[in-house]
Amino acid sequence: MRIQLITTTDPQPDYLEFPLDTPLKEWDHPDLVEIPVGVHRHVVRFIRRGDRLYALKELPNELADREWRLLRHLGAENLPVVDVLGVVAERGNDLDDILITRHLEFSLPFRFLFTRSGLPQLRTKLIDSVAVLLVRMHLAGFWWGDCSLSNTLFRRDAGSLSAWLVDTETGELHPKLSDGQRALELDIAQVNILGGLMDLEQGGQLSEEIDPTDVVVQLRERYDALWDELTNEQAVDVSERQLIDDRLKRLNDLGFDTTEVMIKPDNDGSLIRFKPVVVEAGHHQRQLERLTGIHALENQARRLMNDLHSYGAWLASQTGQPLPEAVAAYRWLTEVFEPAIAAVPSELRDRREAPELFHEILEHRDSLVEARHAPIRVPEAATSYALRALPFAETERALLETDEETNAETDKASNDLSAT
Repeated sequence: MRIQLITTTDPQPDYLEFPLDTPLKEWDHPDLVEIPVGVHRHVVRFIRRGDRLYALKELPNELADREWRLLRHLGAENLPVVDVLGVVAERGNDLDDILITRHLEFSLPFRFLFTRSGLPQLRTKLIDSVAVLLVRMHLAGFWWGDCSLSNTLFRRDAGSLSAWLVDTETGELHPKLSDGQRALELDIAQVNILGGLMDLEQGGQLSEEIDPTDVVVQLRERYDALWDELTNEQAVDVSERQLIDDRLKRLNDLGFDTTEVMIKPDNDGSLIRFKPVVVEAGHHQRQLERLTGIHALENQARRLMNDLHSYGAWLASQTGQPLPEAVAAYRWLTEVFEPAIAAVPSELRDRREAPELFHEILEHRDSLVEARHAPIRVPEAATSYALRALPFAETERALLETDEETNAETDKASNDLSAT
C-alpha cells in the first residue's frame, strides 16, 4: 500500500485495511454494501464493519480538504451534517483523495420517501425540513451552494422529517450571509429541487397530487417566513410588552432558543423595538436530554416532553401535590419510556430509533383509545404496536437496497394492515 497521509478523528480506525490505493470504482471488497443514494458527481461506496457503516467518496484533494474542514466545523456547531471521520491523501498513481464519513443511521434518501407508503403530507414535511435546514445553515454563516434533494438525507422526526446536509464541496463559511447570498442559495435550491422532483415525475414515482413547481414556490415562502420570524426587528406598543414573550414562545415552539433579546425604545417612548439575538436550534432537545439523558431530534423531543409533562400532571393528581420536574422526569423515564421500549422485541428495535419508536407507540395508543373508547397504558400500546404494525416496517437503521419484489410485498402488507 502506497498511502502517504491519512487524517482522521477516529482513535482506532478500522478502515485502514481497505484497499485505499485502488480506485473506488474497482473495489471488490466482501464488506461492500449497496445503499440507495441520490445522484453524485463522484464515486461513492459503502462498507460495513461490524455495527459501523462507512461512506467513502473519491474526489480531488482541494475538494476533499474543503469538505473535511467544513463538515468538522458544522458538526462542532451541532448542525445537522454527517459525521466526518477521515480523509486519505497522496494515494499514488494520480488517484484522488478519499473522504470517509459515518453513514447517518436511520436516514432516508428522498427517492425512498416517494416510493414508499406511510408518510402522510410528504410534500409539506419535505418543504418544512429543507427550509429549516437552510435557515439553520444561513444563521451559522454557511453558504451551501448546491442544495438539492440528492445532497440531503432525511430522518423521521415524530411524524415530520428532519433534513441533514451530506455534501459540502461547494460550501463557503462567512461571518454573516448577505441577503444576496441567501437569495442566490434559494435560487439554486429551487432549480435543483425542481429537477429532482421532475425526474421522479418522469419516472412515474411522483404522486399526481404533488406539483414540483408548487413545491419550490412554497419552499421559498416557508424559508422567508421562518427567517423573518427568527431575525426581524419588531415594534410593539409599550402597553403590549406581552408580545415580546409571545414571540419568544413562538421561537421556542419552532425549536429555537434565544440567549439575548435586543430592546430599544423609540424617541417618544411609545414604542419598543426588539429582535432576538443569538438564535440556537434544539430547544426541546436540550430540555429532554437535560432531564432524561435521551438524545432525540427536535420534534421527537417536543413529543416526548409533552408526554413527560402529561405524566407529571397525572402523578401530581394522584399525590395531591406537584412533583419537582427532575423527579417527574425520572418517574416518566423508568415507568413509561423504558418499559415501552422494552416491550418491543429486540429484533424489531432497529426498525426505528428509540425516540421515533416511542412516538409511533404513542400514535398507536391514541388510535386504540379512539377505537375502544377506553384509556390504554403505554406498555400495553407498545405490545400491540410491536405485534400489529412494527413487523411490517422496513429496517431503517441502515437502509440497504433490497429486491423490488420484496419491497412491494412489504408495502402491500403494510397497506392491508392500515386498511383493517
